[in-house]
Amino acid sequence: MMRIKGILFDMDGTIVDTNYNWAQIKNELGTEGRPILVYLKTLKDPERSIKWRILEKYEGEATKKAVLKKGVPEFLDFLNAKNIKTALITNNSQKNVNYLLEKFQLTFDLIMARETGLWKPSGKPLTAAIKKLNIKKNEACVIGDSKFDMLAAVSAGIPNIFILNKNRSDFDQNKVEIFDSIAQIKSKLESLLTSL
Repeated sequence: MMRIKGILFDMDGTIVDTNYNWAQIKNELGTEGRPILVYLKTLKDPERSIKWRILEKYEGEATKKAVLKKGVPEFLDFLNAKNIKTALITNNSQKNVNYLLEKFQLTFDLIMARETGLWKPSGKPLTAAIKKLNIKKNEACVIGDSKFDMLAAVSAGIPNIFILNKNRSDFDQNKVEIFDSIAQIKSKLESLLTSL
């Protein structure tokens, strides 16, 4: 039986709805199919600085228009009441994280933005978060919305992966459980916790 002591959340698409045209952004940056942050790290100035500013412009615009996902505050309150630790792990910037947390009055026990140098789909940010939260892999649950979240969780060896996405065909359902809403994930965790 699963004993969850910590939840590792993604941000964009999981905590908030943000509208990114990733195909357009990657095309403008010229990533040639590589993950954006990995690509930008390979560049030298002045090209790197110019392209970082392009990315940050798109991110800033999307962040200002972000909408809080329904049920998030109630879910975080529920986890807090159960003494379950929470981490927010995102490839977005600390600046955008701070803006959204202040705007929507959200708090997490741990926040890891891209400035840590640890980025999904690598499992390293999740492994670091587990260590900082002082929990074991099988006591953690990853909640995300993308393939990057799934790949990072699998790479980190975290067995409990909940994906918030209506397009089930994008995911290996042998490795993840897929949900349509935060409320469904909350119900799942409630049933798991009461069955312990």
